[in-house]
Amino acid sequence: MSGQQRSHIKIGIEVEIVLKKDQRTGRLTRGIVKDILTKSSHHPHGIKVRLEDGQVGRVKHIIE
Repeated sequence: MSGQQRSHIKIGIEVEIVLKKDQRTGRLTRGIVKDILTKSSHHPHGIKVRLEDGQVGRVKHIIE
């Protein structure tokens, strides 16, 4: 599932995000959502989240 809809993302789920520094390469980082930072219900590049390890990026995939 893609990470463009805020309603699909819950605190505690596992996701793959792209960090700001990795936007050119598209390298993904996996982690557990700690905070949801995007306020709008939809974002075309993915909802911005903070992982439990403190990294911030946009959700590309939700791991089910």
